[in-house]
Amino acid sequence: MGRFANWLGKNADAVIALVLAIVVAVIGLGVQLENEAEITNSAILAVIGLLATSVLRDRGRRAPVEAEVRDTLRASSTTLDDLSGRLTHIEGFENVLSDTKRALDESTVVRVINGAQVAQVLEEARRDTDRWFFKGGTGTYIRARTLPECVATARRERRTLLFRLEILDPTDVEVCEAYARHRRSVSDGPDATGEPWTLERTRKEAYATILAACWHKQRFAMLDIDIGLARTMTTLRYDLAASRVVVTRDDPRGEALVVDSTKFYYGWVSAELQTSLDQARRVPIEQARLAPLDDEPTVEEARKLFEVIGIDLARHYTDRDVIEIIRKALRAKDPYERP
Repeated sequence: MGRFANWLGKNADAVIALVLAIVVAVIGLGVQLENEAEITNSAILAVIGLLATSVLRDRGRRAPVEAEVRDTLRASSTTLDDLSGRLTHIEGFENVLSDTKRALDESTVVRVINGAQVAQVLEEARRDTDRWFFKGGTGTYIRARTLPECVATARRERRTLLFRLEILDPTDVEVCEAYARHRRSVSDGPDATGEPWTLERTRKEAYATILAACWHKQRFAMLDIDIGLARTMTTLRYDLAASRVVVTRDDPRGEALVVDSTKFYYGWVSAELQTSLDQARRVPIEQARLAPLDDEPTVEEARKLFEVIGIDLARHYTDRDVIEIIRKALRAKDPYERP
């Protein structure tokens, strides 16, 4: 009964029209059958009744369709919601896969090479670089190969060259002695240069690096070089070029780590080296122009240089000691060179 009442409420207009049309048509046909005009009117009412019947039938057929459409749309909405949730889940899974892939790629951030390959890797790094950051002990290899070869390439290509060096402070006896003890603990005999590590050698090597930097700066104006003197020692050496960073230890025969510039760790090391250099005692190399150096610097020129840049030579150094510093500065032995 409730369903009929609901149907009647929805189709009341058509039902009323149908009933009136039937009633009037029947009355008109029965009472005024002889009058043609009335017959026509009754026929029209009969047609209206048929139209009302068609409307009712159409509505009756349309109602289940509409219900089915509503159910379909509702189901589709639910399906779309489920699909949206699944797509979100898939997107999250893809992000996990992407992060995992990146982690796997970065797991190869460091390449390990043996001692025999170090010299070759450093040579490759020097070829096209426009910068070099170093942090280590006294910079022997910097003087022997890195600085002169990079300067020669930059001069030939007529471009600027950026150098940042952090070495031991030669005026700090304690840190130099600690470094010498460490080197002797690794190997108590002479290294590849043919000399054992002592306090005096450590100090002279550091002095020589400062002298070499000033000497090259005076001969190549496009060399932007800065030196920081550290009062703490490190057992690692960092050589950072434009293409890679090479991390070595004090033993040239030992293994080394190589990080390409495309890896995130390269940026970390670069920032660390710059921060460390900023905290070191700076050598005012720009003052070196006040103490010109010959192609073969004399003892007096060398002493004058250290005086104007504010780096005191050891008081007990004789002319022979200064000559040794000059020799180490301009003709340093390659510690990676095999005898």
